[in-house]
Formats: sequence, C-alpha cells, structure tokens
Amino acid sequence: MGDTMDGTKQHRRRGDTRQRIQDVALELFAEQGYEKTSLREIAERLEVTKAALYYHFKTKEEILVSLFEDLTQPMEELIEWGLEQPRSLETKQEIVRRYSAALSGAAPLFRFMQENQATVRELRIGEMLKNRTLSLKDILVDPEAEMTDQVRCVSALFTLHAGMIVLQDLEGDPETKRKAILEVAIDLITQAHQGG
Repeated sequence: MGDTMDGTKQHRRRGDTRQRIQDVALELFAEQGYEKTSLREIAERLEVTKAALYYHFKTKEEILVSLFEDLTQPMEELIEWGLEQPRSLETKQEIVRRYSAALSGAAPLFRFMQENQATVRELRIGEMLKNRTLSLKDILVDPEAEMTDQVRCVSALFTLHAGMIVLQDLEGDPETKRKAILEVAIDLITQAHQGG
C-alpha cells in the first residue's frame, strides 16, 4: 500500500513539474518570442537540467501544443455538453457563460497567440481553435433564424474573443471588464433568441 501512495505522490509531483514547465515556457515565449526561446533557457529558468526537461517534453512545439490542449480542454468539454442540451435560450446563455470562463482561464495563451501569429499558423494551433469556435457557433446559431439573429449569435462569440485581446487595453478592473463583456455577449444571444 505504501508503494501506491508513493506512486501517487510521484505522479502528482510529475504533473506539477509539467505545469511549471508550461508556465515558465509561456512566460519566456511572451517575453522574448517563441523563436528566440530555447529549451536550455526554459530549463535554466526552472533551475532544472535539460535532461529533466526532456523527460516531460522533447521540443518547444510539444510544450506549446500541450499548453494549448490543457488550456482549451474546457472548451472541448463545453462543446460536448452543449451538443447534448436542448437548443433553448438557457442552454445558449450557459454556453456563453462557460465559454467566457474557459477563455478567461486561457488568457495567457491567447495573448501569446495574438503576439506570435506566424508560429500559431505554422503549428496549426490556430486551426484547432478555429474548429472549436465553429463547433460552438453551430450550437448557438439556429440555421432557420433571421440572418440578423444568426449574426448576433456569432457576434456574441466575437465579443468574448475581442474581450481577450482588444479590450485588455481598456482602463478598469479585469473582472469588471470580463463581466461587462459577458453581459454584452449574453444580451446578443438573448436578443437573437427573441428575434426567432
């Protein structure tokens, strides 16, 4: 039984190291750009050997893709949940709320993506995100609705995305801004639903 507990502890510690590597890598990518950051620099910042880093990730690309997958997993789960729900206003509002929270949790990654668009295109991370966004759009948009209402639903998603990137330069408390962005997105979804 002691072996199991040790094994669990070891696994947890390994998971923490993996996350620390991701966090430090993202910090360095943001500071000096993806291309200019080496695995050696990531290891140095973490105060671990390059071999210890290799145990978890063999390349910078592996780190970035794992970051993207971890931070966007809530979006994937949201799509699965949304597909099983009735296409009611309440479902759509809940999707917008949960999507807002998922985006908020992935804010550092979105900033990285905005500042490193060539890398994002090259690694096809942008395409993965675009596909997830299109899946959410399909859940939110009623193809029978008036075009104006379809545009409102798509605009709700864009409002949340713009909030991640463009609106971060606005003065004010981040949580107050996030709530305001969410309120506008929910207003758009509600208006579109009432129009149909």
